Amino acid sequence: MLRRSFLTQMLLIGTGLTGLTAGTATRARGQDQPATSQPAPVPSTTAIRFSLDHPVDGTSAPFFLALADGYFRDAGLSVAIDVAKGTDDAIVRVASGSSDIALADINALIRFRDTANGSPVKAVFVMFNRAPYAIVARKSRGIRALADIEGKTIGVAEGDLGIRLWPALAEQNGIKPGAVKLQRIGAAVREPMLSAGQVDAVTGSSYLSALNLRDRGIPADDIAVLRFADYGSSAYGAALIVNPSFAGSKPEAVLGFVRAVLQGLRKTIDDPNKAIDAVMTHINGGSRELELERLRTALNDNIITAEVRHNGFGGIDPARLSKSIDDIGLDYKFRQKPTAADIFDPAFLPPAEERQLR
Repeated sequence: MLRRSFLTQMLLIGTGLTGLTAGTATRARGQDQPATSQPAPVPSTTAIRFSLDHPVDGTSAPFFLALADGYFRDAGLSVAIDVAKGTDDAIVRVASGSSDIALADINALIRFRDTANGSPVKAVFVMFNRAPYAIVARKSRGIRALADIEGKTIGVAEGDLGIRLWPALAEQNGIKPGAVKLQRIGAAVREPMLSAGQVDAVTGSSYLSALNLRDRGIPADDIAVLRFADYGSSAYGAALIVNPSFAGSKPEAVLGFVRAVLQGLRKTIDDPNKAIDAVMTHINGGSRELELERLRTALNDNIITAEVRHNGFGGIDPARLSKSIDDIGLDYKFRQKPTAADIFDPAFLPPAEERQLR
């Protein structure tokens, strides 16, 4: 995979060759022959197939704002956005080449890289600096803090990502996993079962389940959101992942895509209302107020973190990512445990000064 220094060098070399060719042609015509006027070349456009790993919601705003405001177009990209059947499907699409880039959970990518047919897919930009994993509970069921979860029943939806890190979280907080009953439920009945009191809590995303409960009429002061990150989890969340062949053959396009998304993210932070307008046209029957609150929750809890304020958007702390890999190992037996460098490639990050929070 090309590193940025090499990529920049190649771009400079390309520019120099163009100038040399033009100068040589002028000398060959002679000074007494006027240069022939040539039409300006039409800029080439690179098509990119981009997949979201979840249905379009308020948190998708940076991508649709980048599309609506022409940031992808300005980068010479023609981007088509579709929705995968979950984060595992998004990773498989990128690995197979049916998608060039996708948004996917970086912890699911860690597991995928350890599979027998695991293509060397890597993340190139972290969107969620803190994973949104959470246990969402009813205070009226006696749960206000993580320690209260012992002896309770947690509903776990099929495909839930947070439950994979529950063993590490429980160990870190001195909770006996056997003292908590995990009940497998369908994703469609997660919030209804909690609101009906059929389970004491559910696992999910803090910006999804908690707001969905409120939308169902559960009072906000009866909802306890126990974010994994608040109890010591070091996990990163959603990240942009890239097909390795695409990254190798079209590095400029990957860098352009990341820059356009960063632009969209900045504009989303500056004006969430405008960003929601860009995404609402892609949500059938959604509540603008609910999606705006969902976006603001994700911005505050998962995107604009202390680490981002210090280091800027998109990158990772290798030691922190290594700790996350170790945590996954408490519930997953690695064939060959990947390193942080196997999972994240910083070559496509814009310079640090471009990624700072303004």
